[in-house]
Amino acid sequence: MVVGLWFAVLMGAVTLVGWLLWWWNDVRYGRLVMATLGEGKKLPPGHMGFPIIGDLLQFLWYFKFFRRPDDYIGSKRKKYGDGVGIIRTHLFGKPSVIVFLPTTCKHVFRDDKSFILIWKNIEIVGETSLVAVHGKAHFRIRSFVSRSINKPDALSRIALAVQPRMISALQSWVKKHKVVAYKEVKKVTFQNIGKYFASLEPRRTLDELEECFAGMVKGFRAYKLNIPGTAFHHALQCRKRSMLIFKDELEKRKKIHARSSRPINDLLDGLMNLKDDEVYYLSDTEILDNIVSLLVSGFETTVLVTTWAIYYLAKYPKVLQKLRDENMSLKNNKNGQLVTSDEILKSKYTIKVVEETIRLANVVPFVLRTATKNVSYKGYTIPKGWNMIMWYLHTNTENFDDPMCFNPDRWDAPKKPVTYQPFGGGIRHCVGNMLARLQVALILHHLSTGYKWGLENPDAKMRYLPYPMLEDLVEITIENL
Repeated sequence: MVVGLWFAVLMGAVTLVGWLLWWWNDVRYGRLVMATLGEGKKLPPGHMGFPIIGDLLQFLWYFKFFRRPDDYIGSKRKKYGDGVGIIRTHLFGKPSVIVFLPTTCKHVFRDDKSFILIWKNIEIVGETSLVAVHGKAHFRIRSFVSRSINKPDALSRIALAVQPRMISALQSWVKKHKVVAYKEVKKVTFQNIGKYFASLEPRRTLDELEECFAGMVKGFRAYKLNIPGTAFHHALQCRKRSMLIFKDELEKRKKIHARSSRPINDLLDGLMNLKDDEVYYLSDTEILDNIVSLLVSGFETTVLVTTWAIYYLAKYPKVLQKLRDENMSLKNNKNGQLVTSDEILKSKYTIKVVEETIRLANVVPFVLRTATKNVSYKGYTIPKGWNMIMWYLHTNTENFDDPMCFNPDRWDAPKKPVTYQPFGGGIRHCVGNMLARLQVALILHHLSTGYKWGLENPDAKMRYLPYPMLEDLVEITIENL
């Protein structure tokens, strides 16, 4: 009886202290910020959470334990939303403003002077990489990368280069009969990206790089705590190993160039030969930062979307049959030859399947920008230095009819403006967006025309951190048609 009473008192005290800290942190932030903004200014509606950790506990509750990430935004919209589309909070170690309306996201993307990309945990991707630099340096590297991987002639070369490995990989899946789709897709995707980015062939070095990149991805949104055992520390170690591997490759390339002027047709060689109007070449650090960051950014998202496509097609056999019919027609006209990028990108239903997978899988649910100055927006002030978290509501009924249904035919009708921006927007729009779509479409072409598969765990549970994926990583049985 006495123990129960003391326990109740203790719990009541903890609750009271927690509430006081929650209240005090919001008041403290409000007073500090308003003192710098001046009279007549007000912050967006919302709450800053607890001291130091901010809103992290609620974020983890919805993403990791409750497993309903849409409800995280939904609860805030219900409590604080007033039609403006912004809510203040404290996430990922910084005071932030969550942007949840498409029109507000569009405003932030377009105002690239007031809101810029400052990559969280920049040490992982490199301070001179494409995602980190701004202005002239960003334009120079972005223009080159776009020409190298996103233009029609580049996509044509890449399409022919990646298919042999895809075909070989799918045949190996049949021999195993039961495979974990995520792991197998990851393997073949990395081999192909390694090939056309840096002419890397499957061997021990490539396997080591794959492990390194997986560690780096996990550290992107990790808390910046550089001590052994943390995701951030492990990511830094993975980056260091990756840089050493590419530095060795860079030195080999320099020796080749000293003996011959014949170029190697890959992204790494292009970065080595990239120069501006003043004939300045990239430094070794710039080359290494960019090849590593481009490989990382183009790798994981493509793997996730492809894996989700395999899952959704197994769950929706009518969609799979329509995809198969379209691609069988294409395959029968090829007489055994590889499909071209132009042919696959003009396959209307296949592209609709790719877009619907990207929408529903929503593997990058939000992107970040940072306010470079105090910005006024519809009666509120966004303070300088605060993060802007553009939250994509690709599964919201306000933006899509029956959003949780996998329905490629929804893309027959024009989508509502700025409701679908999976590759970001503005000058930071993902430079490899067409390459990503192409890779997914190509593997779906070969899968649908040669194989049938089923889910081993059709009711597998979801996890949402560090990215949305089923707990079994989509285990399937697969056989020839």
